[in-house]
Amino acid sequence: MLRGRIVLAGGSGFLGRALAEDLTRDGYQVVVLTRRPRPNAGVRQVAWDERNAGEWARELEGAEAVVNLAGRSVNCLYTRRNRREILSSRLRSVRALGRAIEKCERPPKVFVQAASLAFHGDAGPRVLDETAAAGKGFSADVCARWERAFDSLALPRTRKVLLRVGFVLGRSGGALQTLSRLARIGLGGTVGEGRQYVSWIHLRDFVRVVRWSIEREEAAGTYNATGPWPVTNAEFMCELRCAMHKRWAPRVPAWAVRLGAFLMGTEGELALAGRRCLPERLISQHFKFLYTNLETALADIFAEHGAEPDGEKVKKGRGEEGKALSPRATPGVGRA
Repeated sequence: MLRGRIVLAGGSGFLGRALAEDLTRDGYQVVVLTRRPRPNAGVRQVAWDERNAGEWARELEGAEAVVNLAGRSVNCLYTRRNRREILSSRLRSVRALGRAIEKCERPPKVFVQAASLAFHGDAGPRVLDETAAAGKGFSADVCARWERAFDSLALPRTRKVLLRVGFVLGRSGGALQTLSRLARIGLGGTVGEGRQYVSWIHLRDFVRVVRWSIEREEAAGTYNATGPWPVTNAEFMCELRCAMHKRWAPRVPAWAVRLGAFLMGTEGELALAGRRCLPERLISQHFKFLYTNLETALADIFAEHGAEPDGEKVKKGRGEEGKALSPRATPGVGRA
């Protein structure tokens, strides 16, 4: 059965490809807005330029939903030029989509904006839900301005959802690809002191959170799009090595992380900073995660033939009937 049209802005990357595949498989008409459309991409791609309203804006008319994933990658050195582009690319895309929606006679039912848990900066061991204050530093400042731009959009006929996305785990892209390459060559040890928290979510659950945001009319406002069991970096790297059948690896001191990141053309703070975020609003509205246990999530991702996870293992870390539990109520939080 053919369902409504969903427009993915910046949908040609790691997250967008997974989302487009899932939506298409379920009968939605998917349109990807991208700077470089490809004719054989599997879904219809339309050229867009967030600086100017063009043919792309017509795709929003009567759409079921708009999901904005656009923004320059933060996986780079934070030069003055890159900092400007990281911020401006995010603000431009939000404002361009907002203006286009305002002009629609039949505006999209929902506008889902992907943001980042970096809103909280380097937050240490504090437990953070959606009500926690913004942090400090460049990344936190970008996120705060990004969110203000989205909040300022006056779209009375379009429901708005903002997702602060955590570390999305998938084999076909994202930071896990880099970490797994390092682990293969014996560099999969604890990063820095290892006490920084990793708020992670399986790619499949990320897609389900976006679908939930689109399809549930009660979904509105800000949500932490991350799993309910954040772990320390030391625990994360240990589980990653186990999933890849790699032996112990030495800890990489912070100075070496910064030097290595610089040589790779990125920022060491991306690995050294951490935050311990919980999806309290998703849990309170009865969203059920498939993966609450990091061991099971990584085993699924690195399964030799992409096998489905074992049902009993998926239940590990959940309550009765697979309900996700809030780590606030669970002693010894920090490990799934």
